[in-house]
Amino acid sequence: MNNMNRRLALKTLLGGFGSVALNSNLYSQFATPSKLNPSFSGGPKRVVFFLQNQGFEPKTCIPVGMQNSGSLANATLPEPIQALQPYREKIHIINGLHGRHASPAHSAFFGALGGYRGSDGVPPSASTVDYELSKTLPQTLLPHLCIGMDSLDNMKAKPTLATLSASGAGQPIFMYSDPMQLYKLLYGGLSTGEVRTQHEAQSHMLRKIEQFAVDKSTGLPLHDQELYSQFTGGFEQMNALRKRLDGASGDLAKYAPKLDQRYSNPEFETDWHDVLLDLGISALKSGITNTLTIGSGRGEIFGSWKGLGVEKQGHNLGHMPQHENPIWIKIRQYNSRMLVKLIEELESVPEGSGTMMDNTLIVYTSNNADKQHTNGATWPFILIGDCNGAFKMGQFTQLDGKRPINALYTSILNAAGRDIERFNMSEKMAKKYDSSTGPLKEVMA
Repeated sequence: MNNMNRRLALKTLLGGFGSVALNSNLYSQFATPSKLNPSFSGGPKRVVFFLQNQGFEPKTCIPVGMQNSGSLANATLPEPIQALQPYREKIHIINGLHGRHASPAHSAFFGALGGYRGSDGVPPSASTVDYELSKTLPQTLLPHLCIGMDSLDNMKAKPTLATLSASGAGQPIFMYSDPMQLYKLLYGGLSTGEVRTQHEAQSHMLRKIEQFAVDKSTGLPLHDQELYSQFTGGFEQMNALRKRLDGASGDLAKYAPKLDQRYSNPEFETDWHDVLLDLGISALKSGITNTLTIGSGRGEIFGSWKGLGVEKQGHNLGHMPQHENPIWIKIRQYNSRMLVKLIEELESVPEGSGTMMDNTLIVYTSNNADKQHTNGATWPFILIGDCNGAFKMGQFTQLDGKRPINALYTSILNAAGRDIERFNMSEKMAKKYDSSTGPLKEVMA
């Protein structure tokens, strides 16, 4: 095969599975674990990020009648997050962080978890906090799992999409939106019938593609050799991960969700949303991963919730006020029920002297601050889980808008054992956008 034909073969492969293997870290984000504070003990063993698109209006999360920081012991949570009322002692509602430097506008995209300027179609400029945590927390088969929820048409047309998480500059991490695809990756080795046959056929094909890429790399110019090495390395990681998951499938069988018609024949997009959540929970409970990122709306301005009786969808949802809006109440209540399910499922699994939830932090927010068209001046968060006393819980905290979302991410990384003063913010940037340094004293216990 001459050089021109090799390049054509390379381009063809990159248009299919190769683009995933080369550009995404879709199947594996293994990296050298970050150095921990040697005196550190405790903190989270796993972290879940849940981001809803179109913004998070503060009035939909601030307790009724509360204007200043205080205890949630006797507070009444607003209707959109009322499902969390029984868990007041486990949550910390934070208002007053900012993300002005992230330029969220319609969405901050990678900047929402990276704490830097983000925009549509702009690659990440650095890693995001979820990926950094996946390096810091105890290593697992799949250190970082991302799932994305959208309209059925969008999820079927783009079963993988990268808009929120990144392992470094120009290195996006793709999220899964096709639950059958994710099920086959996690549990294909224990499935039976047609699902098992498809899983084995795909694994065989991927190994063949990897070998083909290796065989055709000889004799290429230096630039193409470098591209090929990334390409073949991506397939090597992908195939190695599938092999490890297949080998562990027998031990993981009790955590695998049962396949039903929602996987292959969903009536509404929320059918896929629900089973994607089930798969994310199963990956946490089984120990396949300890860092889960959920993107409702997949970090963009789209999204659909017809299964909730919401006929409007996409960009138009962002032009509605969220406070006391029946449509947004339904969407936020749906999110809250998902959060409750996460809590209940993790509380059902013993771990150490308590449960998995005792060692888990859930972070709920939006990928574009308080609303769709925003300057990022206020960016609400809900934290769930004190992680054995690492975080203050049972509180509402109203900040003054002078500290950025990066300060919260610094706090979480410190709780996980990373002794850092800032996350993704230079001293020059901090002089303009951060009034202090280090973790948020209002959050850390």
